[in-house]
Amino acid sequence: MHREDFPMLKGDIIYLDNGATSLKPQCVIDKMTDYYENYSANAHRGDYDISYKVDLEYENARDLVREFIGARRKEEIVFTSGSTDSMNLIVNGFFGNLLEAGDEILLTKMEHASNIMPWFRVALKTGANIKYIPLDDNNFVTIDNLKSVVTPRTKVISLAEITNVVGDIRPIKDICKFAHERDIFVVVDGAQSVPHKKINVSDSDVDFLAFSGHKMLGPTGIGVLYAKYELMENIEPVNLGGGMNESFDSPDKIVLKEIPTRLEAGTPNIAGVIGLGEAVKYLNKIGMENIEKYEKNLRNYLIEKLVKIPHIDILNLESDSGIVTFNVDGLFSEDVAYYLNKYGICVRAGSHCAKLTKDVLGVVNSLRVSLYFYNTESEIDSLVDLLKDKDKIIKEMI
Repeated sequence: MHREDFPMLKGDIIYLDNGATSLKPQCVIDKMTDYYENYSANAHRGDYDISYKVDLEYENARDLVREFIGARRKEEIVFTSGSTDSMNLIVNGFFGNLLEAGDEILLTKMEHASNIMPWFRVALKTGANIKYIPLDDNNFVTIDNLKSVVTPRTKVISLAEITNVVGDIRPIKDICKFAHERDIFVVVDGAQSVPHKKINVSDSDVDFLAFSGHKMLGPTGIGVLYAKYELMENIEPVNLGGGMNESFDSPDKIVLKEIPTRLEAGTPNIAGVIGLGEAVKYLNKIGMENIEKYEKNLRNYLIEKLVKIPHIDILNLESDSGIVTFNVDGLFSEDVAYYLNKYGICVRAGSHCAKLTKDVLGVVNSLRVSLYFYNTESEIDSLVDLLKDKDKIIKEMI
């Protein structure tokens, strides 16, 4: 679907690593090139025409993102360098000043490093406790399992909406309803969900959402932090400097600008913001519901093929997202990835930046296929044909 829009797909490549980063359509590339070639001024700093054009494009991208995720106000959208940057700003800028000794932070062992490591650090600094939500037999989060570990000391639940290893889709709206009835905050890592399904933060009622542009057809080095307006006001800037202050006369006389500007210190990734806005427009044209449906069908096609191969061990058979994680019995995942690479097939191998999953899955490394709407059944056929013959894999690995 829409493969002609992606220059990289004109080459001899089968790209199945979209969970790590997506390919970029020509319109995004052109939009960023237009900025660099024709109006490459700074944002929110110049009193001349091309700088004003930058301001318009930059803030238009903010509004496009606001609408894309269903936020109520532009001020609820902050541009960051990516999901990791957004998560660190949420954890350090908001919860670092809120958590106290004995408070509880609920996570799962299936989270990406970006949704675990910042919490580890803030827990050490504040004396808060990390607790893990138990998972069901499919390694999914359920409301009942969540309820089993919530106590009066629980202050925040932080979860990926779609995990990057087993690809389960968490019931975020139900979790928010349960949590907010108990004055518990909900933080959502949307790195794997925002590019693949329709998101509406106003409907789900999440408190904070973090996601990256490069996983949703946009450029690298740009991300988004969403927070409810009343919570955004209480995020303390982690970075101080140009652009985010009204004045600074002495250590006790610093006046900061209004949100979201006060959280975007320094010259931003202007081309990245503009490129992300164009990526959002492109995704809107296709329709997120269409993307979600297509990927689910494609995943089912892949699963139907893989389950027939006796030496393939699928780790997330029941998941509904476009992520399929598996191993070839007795073979190191990176070796299999190198073998597939010889035939132009790109898959992810390793721990996928989610190193605690070994405690749940019982394996340290695995292969991951992560699909997007420009992948095809014929590409899956090529992958499966190469995986069918274990002896061929072993022979070509030697």
